Amino acid sequence: MMRTHYASEVTPEMDGKDVLLAGWVHEIRDLGGVNFVILRDKTGLVQVTLKKKECDAALLEQAKHFVKETAITVKGKVKASKIAPGGREIVPVELCIVGKVLKQVPFEVTGKVPADLDVRLDNRFIDLRRLETTAVFRVRSEILRAFREKLLDLGFQEINPPTIVGSATEGGTELFPVIYFEKEAFLAQSPQLYKQLAVMGGMDKVFMVAPVFRAEKHNTSQHLNEITQMDIEMGWCDHNDAMKILGDVFMHIVNSVAKNCKAELETLGSNVVPIKSVPEFKYSDLVKQLNAAGVAVKWGEDFTREQNEKITKLVGQEAYIIKDWPTAVRAFYSMPYEEDGSITKSYDLNYRSLEMASGAQRIHIPDLLIKQLKAKGLRPESFESYIDAFRYGAIPHAGWSFGAERLTMTLCSLSNIREAALFPRDRTRLTP
Repeated sequence: MMRTHYASEVTPEMDGKDVLLAGWVHEIRDLGGVNFVILRDKTGLVQVTLKKKECDAALLEQAKHFVKETAITVKGKVKASKIAPGGREIVPVELCIVGKVLKQVPFEVTGKVPADLDVRLDNRFIDLRRLETTAVFRVRSEILRAFREKLLDLGFQEINPPTIVGSATEGGTELFPVIYFEKEAFLAQSPQLYKQLAVMGGMDKVFMVAPVFRAEKHNTSQHLNEITQMDIEMGWCDHNDAMKILGDVFMHIVNSVAKNCKAELETLGSNVVPIKSVPEFKYSDLVKQLNAAGVAVKWGEDFTREQNEKITKLVGQEAYIIKDWPTAVRAFYSMPYEEDGSITKSYDLNYRSLEMASGAQRIHIPDLLIKQLKAKGLRPESFESYIDAFRYGAIPHAGWSFGAERLTMTLCSLSNIREAALFPRDRTRLTP
């Protein structure tokens, strides 16, 4: 290996210890009698100090010719210092250039000179070196880790649904067509139907992290055309069982980020408070509360961003579930209540006034499924293989889905969802 330690692993208690570090030149400072090279790796910064009276002349001359973003290794001793950042510095005995900078770096990685988001995304491999961008993806990684950890602990099995499909999985025409030999095919807009089929096949409790594609011609800071969904589906249950799992998993994700990403959240200026519960509220009750508070909303409409912000204030919770949504605004496969078909056994989880997850108990009765497809203006013949799966001893089942980018954006307090995707795809961006 070309390093013995990362920057964050070097502590004042290691005073006098030999280390080998590797990273990029973040900053260079010449104060006359002493030169500083700030080395950056994925964990942070560490100061390399070269004093002219104490340092080898050749080493000092070499450091003078460094430019920002040069890839280097540094061999030296750790020295505890009350004035150095982090209380320690490196006194080098060897500096080695691993990768020279042969072109002008497209923007200032230190952030001292702000760069437009599009410029950063055009040069994403450079942007990933920014401490703030590194922090975003460490948080995202923790979100995915905690998601898997909790569901595995709850006895769920991970599966991998296909991303090339023969028909719409949620209805509608906003699909990306692909060339698939002599057949018509599309990029999947959801793993919905396949996770249901897995449960019908006896897998019982499944989860997945899957890319999905939406051919929606939007230009907003809240939407992408390729996103990563974090889904579950569970059999032998109803919507109440799935909501309980949703609340537990969400609490585990948020609390894990709050505990394990303190440094990253501080870098991003985001305050994530641990959650103790995720209360549930009925859609109809919230409509009444909004109208009583002077916010006009008709029953049967989806809530706007402004209305969700008002709901958050009314319920006094950062995270909460809205359940029992009108049938008209939910997907065709959402199970309606037996006593009132205008309401479905469906739910959303909101956090900081944004919808983070959505789900429902699914229809497992073929005749009812056909009826709901027709009511949505969809052709049951296009879903025949899906409907047929419920003709062989179908079971009650439910599930839900998070969007990884939206959850990352919210926990990191980002203003644009593109910052939460490694290489985002939107209406105009197809590279890098």
